[in-house]
Amino acid sequence: MAPAGVTIRPARREDAAALLSLVRELADFERAPEQVVTTEADLVAALFCEHPRVHAHVADRQGAVQAMVVWFVNYSTWTGRHGIYVEDLVVTPGARGLGLGRALLTELARLALARGYTRMDWAVLDWNQPAIDFYRHLGASALEDWVPFRLDLAGISALARPD
Repeated sequence: MAPAGVTIRPARREDAAALLSLVRELADFERAPEQVVTTEADLVAALFCEHPRVHAHVADRQGAVQAMVVWFVNYSTWTGRHGIYVEDLVVTPGARGLGLGRALLTELARLALARGYTRMDWAVLDWNQPAIDFYRHLGASALEDWVPFRLDLAGISALARPD
C-alpha cells in the first residue's frame, strides 16, 4: 500500500524529464555521473514505444515524481518462468524514509504474482549498506555465490568482430 498522498503508477511520457533527473541523481550517488549518456528522448523511445522492452513505475507525491523503479522482464530456465529484473530503484533524497521504495517494489511484486513470474532480481553496490539493509528487511537475500559480469560496448564490439 502506498503512503498517504502518494500514487504508484506506470510512468507516462510526460514523466521523462523527472525520470532522467532521477537517473542522474542515482549516478551521482553511485559516484559515476559521467557515465550517464542517456537523454530524455532515449527514455521516451525505450519506455513509450509500441512494444517496450523496459518499463518504469513512479511514486507521484503531491503531483511530482519522487521515486521510480525501472525494470524489464527476464527468464529463468530453472523455473521455466519469467521474472522481473529491477534495473534502477531511486528515491529522491527529500522523500527517503517515506516508504516510496517499498511501495514501488510492492507494486512490482503484485505485478509479478499476477503474471505468474517467479523471481525479482537486482544488483546493489557492495558499499551501499543502507540499500543492502533495506533489501534484506524486505526478505531479499544476496546471491553470494554469483558474481555479476558485464560486457560494455567496447567489449561487445571486440567480441562481435570476426577473427
